[in-house]
Amino acid sequence: MLGYLVEKEFKQIFRDKFLPKVIFAFPFIALILLPFAANYDIKNIRLTVVDNDKSSYSRELINRLSANHTITFISMEPTYDKALDLVHSDKADMIIDIPKGLEKNYITQKETKVLLAVNSVNGIKGSMGGLYALSIINDYSIDKTSEVSLFKGSQGVDIKPLYQYNKVLNYKLFMVPALMVMILTIICGFLPTLNIVGEKEKGNMEQINVSPIPKPIFILSKLIPYWVIGIIVISIGFIVAWLVYDLVPQGNILTIYFFSFIFTFAISGVGLILSNYASTYQQAMFMMFFFVMILILMSGLYTPFNSMPPWAQVIGSFSPLKYLIEVMRNVYLKGSKISELLPQLYALLGFVVVFYVWAMLSYRKKS
Repeated sequence: MLGYLVEKEFKQIFRDKFLPKVIFAFPFIALILLPFAANYDIKNIRLTVVDNDKSSYSRELINRLSANHTITFISMEPTYDKALDLVHSDKADMIIDIPKGLEKNYITQKETKVLLAVNSVNGIKGSMGGLYALSIINDYSIDKTSEVSLFKGSQGVDIKPLYQYNKVLNYKLFMVPALMVMILTIICGFLPTLNIVGEKEKGNMEQINVSPIPKPIFILSKLIPYWVIGIIVISIGFIVAWLVYDLVPQGNILTIYFFSFIFTFAISGVGLILSNYASTYQQAMFMMFFFVMILILMSGLYTPFNSMPPWAQVIGSFSPLKYLIEVMRNVYLKGSKISELLPQLYALLGFVVVFYVWAMLSYRKKS
C-alpha cells in the first residue's frame, strides 16, 4: 500500500509544471546568489587622513592603509575638524589622525599614539572597518618596533598569525554549508506541509480518515518523496559548492548524508505539527513564515551562535538547524568525524522523537 501511495505522490509532484522547476532551481539560485548577498566582508571603507608629522614613518603608515583592498583613501586633510566634516557629510567613514613627532617618538621611545575615528552609524561597517585599520596599524607598529630594537642591538618579536580551517578568511566558506541546511529545511520540512494542507482544502483528508489507509502510512507517503528529493538537493548543493566556490568537505561526505537524513526526519516532524494546526494554505504560509524566520535567525546561519546574547542562545538551542549547521561547517572546514559530533547527533535524535510524538498527539482522527 505504501509503495503505491509513494508512487502516486511522485507522479503528482512531477505532473506539476512549476513545482519540480522550483525544487531543483532553488538550490542553484540560493547557493550562487545568497553567499554574495549575505556577506559580512566590508569593502570600500572611505579613509581620510590628517598627517601632522609628514615623515617617512607617517607616509609608510598611510601607504599601508591605502594598499588594503577594503580601504579606499579619499583625501588628505590639514586638520581633524576638516576631516570630521567629510564624515558628517557622509563622504568618509574613517579618520586617521597622525600626531606630530610620530617618527621621533618611535625612534626614541618605541611608542606613539595615533587617533583612529570611525563612523559607527552602520554598526557592522564601523566595527569591521575599525578592526581592519587596527590590524594594519598593529602590524605596522610591530614592524617599526622590531626595526628600532634591531637598530639598538636587541631582538625584536616576530608575530605571524596562523588561521586554522579557513586560511584565506573567505566568508563564503562559512556561509555555503549553512545555506545548504536552509534549503534542506524548505524542501523537506515545509513543502510537505503545504502538500498535506492542500489535501485538507480539497477535502481528501476526510476521505482518508474514513478509509482503511492508516494515518502513519498516509503521512509517510507524503514525506518520503521529499526526503528523497532532499537528498538529491543536498547532492546538488555539494556540486555547486565544488564548481562555484571550490569547496569540498574536509571530512567524509557520508557523515553529512547521515546527519542530513536524521535532520530531514526532525524538520519534517515540524511540518507535521504545522499541518495538524493549519486548515488552509494561508494559515500554513503564515505559520511557516513565522517559524522559518525564528529557526533561521536563531540557528547561527547569519550570526555566529556564540556571539548571541545568552537568552538568544537558549532559544536557538531549540532550533534543529543549529545542530546541522554545526555539523556541516565542522565536516566541511575541520573534517570532523561522527565521534566528534555526538552532541549534535543526540540533539537531532531528540528532536525526531519530540516532534513526531507531538505530531501524533496533536492529530485527532475523526470518524
